[in-house]
Amino acid sequence: MAVEEEASCKPPPPGFVAATRKSPYTTLIGPFYEIPDDAEGRRGFWVSKDHINNAGIIHGGMVMSFTDNLLARAVSNSGAGPAVTLHMTTDFVGPAHLGDWVEGKARIVRTTRTLVFVEGEVSTRKHLMMTAKGVFRRLGHHHGRDR
Repeated sequence: MAVEEEASCKPPPPGFVAATRKSPYTTLIGPFYEIPDDAEGRRGFWVSKDHINNAGIIHGGMVMSFTDNLLARAVSNSGAGPAVTLHMTTDFVGPAHLGDWVEGKARIVRTTRTLVFVEGEVSTRKHLMMTAKGVFRRLGHHHGRDR
């Protein structure tokens, strides 16, 4: 069995289950897994052939998409309500390869009436891949209507 086939068929590590909250975009780039009710909001995925760039390592855009989702889930899980990313900074530290398990965790740093500040880390089982900081804008209950 090829590595990419093995990665897509592997179950997640113990404690992880298929993510229950999905969007069309995360369904496209996933599947993602999570630990239910985890204080660190840990989420993860297996690196598949669809996540690899021409250099043979995970595409930076894939890691950034996963990280944005990771930080957003931390905001959502904090009870802040619906929010959108205003700003995210990332520092790439190391790569991931085909078949690697990639896992992230995030924590809320500060919450104001309109903003939520969050930090996260993304790693393989061997090393840190990325650190990130994000600022999310809390949406009012009228976010779906014109103002």
